[in-house]
Amino acid sequence: MAAPAAAAAVGGPQPSQSELPSPGLALDKAATAAHLKAALSRPDNRAGAEELRALLERVLSAERPLAGAAGGEAAAEEEALEWCKCLLAGGGGYEEFCAAVRAYDPAALCGLVWTANFVAYRCRTCGISPCMSLCAECFHQGDHTGHDFNMFRSQAGGACDCGDSNVMRESGFCKRHQIKSSSNIPCVPKDLLMMSEFVLPRFIFCLIQYLREGYNEPAADVPSEKDLNKVLQLLEPQISFLEDLTKMGGAMRSVLTQVLTNQQNYKDLTSGLGENACAKKSHEKYLIALKSSGLTYPEDKLVYGRQEPPAGTSTLAVQGFAGTTGTLGQIDSSDEEDQDGSQGLGKRKRVKLSSGTKDQSIMDVLKHKSFLEELLFWTIKYEFPQKMVTFLLNMLPDQEYKVAFTKTFVQHYAFIMKTLKKSHESDTMSNRIVHISVQLFSNEELARQVTEECQLLDIMVTVLLYMMESCLIKSELQDEENSLHVVVNCGEALLKNNTYWPLVSDFINILSHQSVAKRFLEDHGLLVTWMNFVSFFQGMNLNKRELNEHVEFESQTYYAAFAAELEACAQPMWGLLSHCKVRETQEYTRNVVRYCLEALQDWFDAINFVDEPAPNQVTFHLPLHRYYAMFLSKAVKCQELDLDSVLPDQEMLMKLMIHPLQIQASLAEIHSNMWVRNGLQIKGQAMTYVQSHFCNSMIDPDIYLLQVCASRLDPDYFISSVFERFKVVDLLTMASQHQNTVLDAEHERSMLEGALTFLVILLSLRLHLGMSDDEILRAEMVAQLCMNDRTHSSLLDLISFKKNPNPKSGIIPGSYSFESVLSAVADFKAPVFEPGGSMQQGMYTPKAEVWDQEFDPVMVILRTVYRRDVQSAMDRYTAFLKQSGKFPGNPWPPYKKRTSLHPSYKGLMRLLHCKTLHIVLFTLLYKILMDHQNLSEHVLCMVLYLIELGLENSAEGELDEETSVCGPERCHDSWFPGSNLVSNMRHFINYVRVRVPETAPEVKRDPPASTSSDSLGSSQNSGTAQVFSLVAERRKKFQEIINRNSSEANQVVRPKTSSKWSAPGSAAQLTTAILEIKESILSLLIKLHHKLSGKQNSYYPPWLDDIEVLIQPEIPKYSHGDGITAVERILLKAALQSRMNKRIIEEICRKVTPPVPPKKITSVEKKTLDKEERRQKARERQQKLLAEFASRQKSFMETAMDVDSPENDIPMEITTAEPQVSETIYDCVICGQSGPSSEDRPTGLVVLLQASSVLGQCRDSVEPKKLPVTEEEQIYPWDTCAAVHDVRLSLLQRYFKDSSCLLAVSIGWEGGVYVQTCGHTLHIDCHKSYMESLRNDQVLQGFSVDKGEFTCPLCRQFANSVLPCYPGSNVENNLWQRPSNKSMQDLIKEVEELQGRPGAFPSETNLSKEMESVMKDIKNTTQKKYRDYSKTPGSPDNDFLFMYSVARTNLELELIHRGGNLCSGGASAAGKRSCLNQLFHVLALHMRLYSIDSEYNPWKKLTQLVEDTSSQLGSEEHQPEVPILYHDVTSLLLIQILMMPQPLRKEHFTCIVKVLFTLLYTQALAALSVKCSEEDRSAWRPLAALKKNTCDAEKSYEVLLSFVISELSKGKLYHEEATQEYTMVGPITWSPESMEKYLQDFCLPFLRITSLLQHHLFGEDLPSCQEEEEFSVLASALGLLPTFFQTEHPFISASCLDWPVPAFDIITQWCSEIKSFTERHAEQGKALLIQESRWKLPHLLQLPENYNTIFQYYHRKTCSVCTKVPKDPAVCLVCGTFVCLKGLCCKQQSYCECVLHSQNCGAGTGIFLLINASVIIIIRGHRFCLWGSVYLDAHGEEDRDLRRGKPLYICKERYKVLEQQWISHTFDHINKRWGPHYNGL
Repeated sequence: MAAPAAAAAVGGPQPSQSELPSPGLALDKAATAAHLKAALSRPDNRAGAEELRALLERVLSAERPLAGAAGGEAAAEEEALEWCKCLLAGGGGYEEFCAAVRAYDPAALCGLVWTANFVAYRCRTCGISPCMSLCAECFHQGDHTGHDFNMFRSQAGGACDCGDSNVMRESGFCKRHQIKSSSNIPCVPKDLLMMSEFVLPRFIFCLIQYLREGYNEPAADVPSEKDLNKVLQLLEPQISFLEDLTKMGGAMRSVLTQVLTNQQNYKDLTSGLGENACAKKSHEKYLIALKSSGLTYPEDKLVYGRQEPPAGTSTLAVQGFAGTTGTLGQIDSSDEEDQDGSQGLGKRKRVKLSSGTKDQSIMDVLKHKSFLEELLFWTIKYEFPQKMVTFLLNMLPDQEYKVAFTKTFVQHYAFIMKTLKKSHESDTMSNRIVHISVQLFSNEELARQVTEECQLLDIMVTVLLYMMESCLIKSELQDEENSLHVVVNCGEALLKNNTYWPLVSDFINILSHQSVAKRFLEDHGLLVTWMNFVSFFQGMNLNKRELNEHVEFESQTYYAAFAAELEACAQPMWGLLSHCKVRETQEYTRNVVRYCLEALQDWFDAINFVDEPAPNQVTFHLPLHRYYAMFLSKAVKCQELDLDSVLPDQEMLMKLMIHPLQIQASLAEIHSNMWVRNGLQIKGQAMTYVQSHFCNSMIDPDIYLLQVCASRLDPDYFISSVFERFKVVDLLTMASQHQNTVLDAEHERSMLEGALTFLVILLSLRLHLGMSDDEILRAEMVAQLCMNDRTHSSLLDLISFKKNPNPKSGIIPGSYSFESVLSAVADFKAPVFEPGGSMQQGMYTPKAEVWDQEFDPVMVILRTVYRRDVQSAMDRYTAFLKQSGKFPGNPWPPYKKRTSLHPSYKGLMRLLHCKTLHIVLFTLLYKILMDHQNLSEHVLCMVLYLIELGLENSAEGELDEETSVCGPERCHDSWFPGSNLVSNMRHFINYVRVRVPETAPEVKRDPPASTSSDSLGSSQNSGTAQVFSLVAERRKKFQEIINRNSSEANQVVRPKTSSKWSAPGSAAQLTTAILEIKESILSLLIKLHHKLSGKQNSYYPPWLDDIEVLIQPEIPKYSHGDGITAVERILLKAALQSRMNKRIIEEICRKVTPPVPPKKITSVEKKTLDKEERRQKARERQQKLLAEFASRQKSFMETAMDVDSPENDIPMEITTAEPQVSETIYDCVICGQSGPSSEDRPTGLVVLLQASSVLGQCRDSVEPKKLPVTEEEQIYPWDTCAAVHDVRLSLLQRYFKDSSCLLAVSIGWEGGVYVQTCGHTLHIDCHKSYMESLRNDQVLQGFSVDKGEFTCPLCRQFANSVLPCYPGSNVENNLWQRPSNKSMQDLIKEVEELQGRPGAFPSETNLSKEMESVMKDIKNTTQKKYRDYSKTPGSPDNDFLFMYSVARTNLELELIHRGGNLCSGGASAAGKRSCLNQLFHVLALHMRLYSIDSEYNPWKKLTQLVEDTSSQLGSEEHQPEVPILYHDVTSLLLIQILMMPQPLRKEHFTCIVKVLFTLLYTQALAALSVKCSEEDRSAWRPLAALKKNTCDAEKSYEVLLSFVISELSKGKLYHEEATQEYTMVGPITWSPESMEKYLQDFCLPFLRITSLLQHHLFGEDLPSCQEEEEFSVLASALGLLPTFFQTEHPFISASCLDWPVPAFDIITQWCSEIKSFTERHAEQGKALLIQESRWKLPHLLQLPENYNTIFQYYHRKTCSVCTKVPKDPAVCLVCGTFVCLKGLCCKQQSYCECVLHSQNCGAGTGIFLLINASVIIIIRGHRFCLWGSVYLDAHGEEDRDLRRGKPLYICKERYKVLEQQWISHTFDHINKRWGPHYNGL
């Protein structure tokens, strides 16, 4: 487009018309647009441009919208947007225009932008940058099989990187973005986008004006959220319009880029010149906004553009960064931070730093040159509104824009930081910032470019420094008054809320790029500034030990401190280290080390540190030390640097070691409970310091630094420093008593253990001293696995391979080696299911050879957060040794050989060969042998470990050892002749002079010698002893070093000693004694062996028998064992190392020495020692007992709660063994008394009543339905048992009399009441008082007492009612069961009479009251809709139907629990705990209240021929009764039995069954006849006439069938055949076998239920059988088959028939009832005849193999009720319904959707799969619980909330367990963690 025209269109004089365009224009936008487009296409287009400008001016006037958002305004807005759309399209349709532009989209990038909570993918195999992410569509269309990927929920939002080869490998691109499409996309025609180029600058300027207008600088400098949001809401349509433009593709994006970055346009439009008042005003507002942000518009400050401010101006960095207005250095008064800055800090005043050296312009100057820059400015000012962020990010696929935007972002970086600090919504804002920055800085090319062109690193470091400077306080470490050091205050919001993380995370992100990191490491100025930044964290969060009171308020600032050190110091450090891997990078390390040491030196000076740390303070934060340590380690390990060239002088090393050593000593103090008055938080700090995410940035560098110092300093000085720091110097005396001036006696032992353990770790840890990365990984893994079996994810989490610079990305470098090491050291234990139902995850457990060879207690101790984990590792080790038969007793921690030291650190081993350590070891061995107090096995263990380490690392053999026998002169002041442990071991020490308290027993023996100032004993060979004092030695060494180092010889530094050490003799009551010792280390060891084994002379040198021992030292026999083994191993090694030792050991053993009885110990002291020891033993015993008790309790709980496995149950037989017992005796589990249940004090069974719809879920197919995972798949509930029964009942109610219908069927398929018991009984009055006590119990229970819920007092099983036991015996007495010889006819009469007797309700006894109340409970268990089916509400028939249906439900469910048939027989688990007998009594009692009118009693119809009166079928107005053939026979059985007086006689029962079987059989024949085809029927029909009178006609199904056919054909039943096939698909040919099978299958369900009933009523066992003979076995058990019936030919079901009246007559009677019905309704008549009675077992829906299938379909699926995508979608696993969990949109009458669905679908039980969490949740009534997940990853682990996002696969066993619990109704018993849901799910 021509430049002049463009300028005219945009700039020029602007008439300020603000009225709407004239109506003419408005009418025809399209025509105007077309006209303008034509005008502008001409070569000379000035006129057109002018016209367009005027039009836009009118349409887009900026004054209108903010005047007030009335209706008119909104309309005007719409209008403006319509105009823009028309103009862009240039007269055409807008949609077509969009489509046209899209066709020219050359973008090969996806660039889809998403906001928080979006589900995206990350593939580590394809990613180049750790932040790479893909949208689901690109991920699924690419090929990532076998890659290391995971799905994640975006925290801050992000964008899809598909197609961007800077961030990911091209192999991972999806199909859409693989083709480099630029080649084949045609060029964009000029006129298509011409209008856009004219219109868009105006539009964007208009948007900016709105933003300027809307922003009012608030008075309190806190933008009121409401105003800003209002403005943003008004601008929503405009920003959305821009966003839509970006989605049109590359062509439109490049136009937008031109508009946004064109500086000329911006200048013309926004300069605020010209006469347009409105534009002027908006420009002024813009300047005000800039000013108030503490930024200057460069015009004010032309003096120094980008140069440094003149040296004179010292500029203050003000806390609030309300920076400079006119001149630098002036503090702006509108500083909101002053208000809250000092609160809660008390005396800790903030510190302000003067930083005149920094480039002020980074912080204060902003000059906007383009729309893009000002847009970003307002985006920041408005705190990053989501829409704006999305628009800015949507533009990123345009390369030119990307660069421009990144530069703009960097330019505004300081401003972003200021806004972030003031923001109230800093979390949201942080996320939005990172959302943008991660897109820009993850791209190495871009990051490099910006670093070079825009000083990105300078800006970032400066901004971070400024940010932290706002919350500095004076450090109180060391010298409180004079300290010049400042640290960050961890209590400030900035640190507490992690406000700094967006900036730090950007910094870490750019440091991950090699090119950027190199620039950083080369730039000395930057390194100085950075070390300055790190030193703000050095010594923060100082802890002072409380010595008197317990601290009032436990501060939790330590979280902030640890997070800050990890994120702001350690993460950038790891980032830098990752680029220092090769020799060529030596220079970088030298730089860092140099500036690090300078910063450390400054720090020591600032805190006034000389040589003694201040007592009772500790800080865990020494980032400078750690930087130094880690760069040293890297230098030696990877860069082959000479260690000494980067180490400072000795004095500096001494200073360096002090603080890390102080931390180690403090850890021991904290674990010894010396800091208990500081509260729990101090323990929290000690744990965090070693915790897996922190250890390799905290404790590991500290220990490494101490190792370096130890290897270079004088070993005696180092060892004595250690014991002094741990405060146990006074303990190291030969005397049996001592005084410790700095430590309480009760802490001594654990501090000594701490000191020795620390030395062992220091000397044996090799993490940074020569182990390779793989060895380290292996050692870490072994240590973690030895403590406990671990899941794969927890291992990944625990093993701190966080060398990864970007904390948010979660990449684990070297995960390949992780897998291979894991498979080398561990075995996988697949997930198991305990019968109690608790789910285990898949675990990894160490292999046997790992326990054997690699178990390393030192590593375990270093890595344990809790002390109990060390014990756990030792217990597991012990168990392994016992199991593998390697060692039976209690083993000691094994000694493990170490990897060889790197040559640079050889000096470390000198610690093992220094006299000080040898004296300490000797003293401790002696004390242990003499049983001095305060020494434990642990101490001995560590002492031996150190001796063994010394032997393993001794110098290269002793030179010519025989000749060098030293005379006493050679070394008159020391205990030992040399410093080599091997020779010192055999050195005998005869006398020692000790200082003892006067009360000590030693004093009484010896006359006090001349006193000498000494606190640790010294020894001699002759003459008097020189004194050896640890502390004095250390002082002397320090003095020497200082003097040697100080430049002026005369300047002697007097160490600042604490008063404690200044006067060692100050405790006046000390006196000196001389002890006779006469031992060497070797002799002490041998005596120790005797002592440990409890036998005289137990040690015999093994080489005397087998000289081989000395040649092959590594004998497996010695590798595992206890102290005895350890001593033997050490002696063997000592003998190996020198012949002299070998000889001396032999000599000692020859002098058969009885172990020296402790000479100088009086009986008094012995007693105190014994007491102490006994106490210790008692303590240990108590611990053991407690642990044992806990485990016993646990195992009891597991067996008691175990519902599904009857084996571990104490069989609680209710049915007693001998039926002769007259009355059953019950035990009450509350009062413990036994006795029968009586009328006035009834006993009851503890029962749980629950409504159940499990039966209703049965279908007729064996295969369970699949969960729908596409739109096509749907589940329809028409074929469920419940639906079929419902249809049947409503059909009957349509045509027949209501009261009769309610007797013809059973209900309870849905919402039936299921009764189960744990089998325990209690007195009902005891139960009432128990409930009363529960009610008063304030403890929060998982159940609601008000609803009658409780747990069984004995087995704690959940229950909610008590079922009274009927007095009398449970099993009906024998006399009832004797077979009687009455004829069938007599029995029928008796039954009829018994039923006719009205059942008067028994007198008002306690029992009858309870019966009533339990009946009420049963009714209230289910909802009204599941009880009331009658047309007349409240009719007694309803109750009648409900009651016998309860019996039916329980029988049917028991049948299902037995697997749907009775083949297994036996009493089964349910038998022991069945309460059906009691339930029958209760139901019968109530049913007898409703006597059925004898006219209608079905019994009559079954057993008598009625004179055929057609009136009986009812005239038109009276609905007829239900024909008997339509009755459900099982329901009839229950009605007949429950109507009889209880207890029932067996003969009556059998009689009823026989009669009902005839009806059932007739129904089967009728159903069969309907299923046959017409031909079959006509073939069968004549048979009856022929054979009707033969003898066994009544027992032949052929004859009966033919008779039924001929009877039924009289009606119109079969006449429909022609029109509608009622047969199955295609005609089935019925053979006699298939007919027999059909008849048997039809009758089986009835026989099964009847047999169960008989089993419960009469206590007879069920016979077991094969499936094919089930029918005959049950029939004979029920007495339907004559017993003599044992014929050869195949069994025929008809032989069970026993007709009470002539068969053909009664069949005629029954058929005639149907005939009259089918004449009117043949179709329905037929449907009612075919009863589908063969239901298969119920199942939950079948789930797909891979969880992703479910997730992808459901997590974006909209809710059918509110059509929104639910926040927490869930799906019902019973019926597949999609519901919103907790969704308020779908709430109905205060019930949320899941709860509502659980009532409708499962009568109160719901099983839901939560889509976003992969977890199953169970709703049971008013409670719910998280059940767990049935989807596990490849390592057998759940992934709750999909946090790890790894692929998940169905675990069939778990799903089976879930289904089993659902079917058996045991959710309440097996799942323990229930909570109320308050209908909110």
